[in-house]
Amino acid sequence: MEILKVSSRSVPNSVAGAIAGVIRDSGSVEIQAVGAGAANQAIKAVAIARGYLAPLGIDLICIPAFGNVVIDAEERTAIRLICEER
Repeated sequence: MEILKVSSRSVPNSVAGAIAGVIRDSGSVEIQAVGAGAANQAIKAVAIARGYLAPLGIDLICIPAFGNVVIDAEERTAIRLICEER
């Protein structure tokens, strides 16, 4: 499963396009966000991606989870959004 990493500076429309592209190709994608700002951008991107995929008959669902990632040799908690078509 492909992993897309989102930061607080990510543009939601661009991330949504990437999500839609991966969903069309493989049917699922994981989005990782560390921090409140990144989680906000990731959620907005998922909502926009649903709008991109709906006209194609694809119903996008999102399963949230926590995960640990290592950034600069420090372990951080990340929000993982597993997105797949229903």
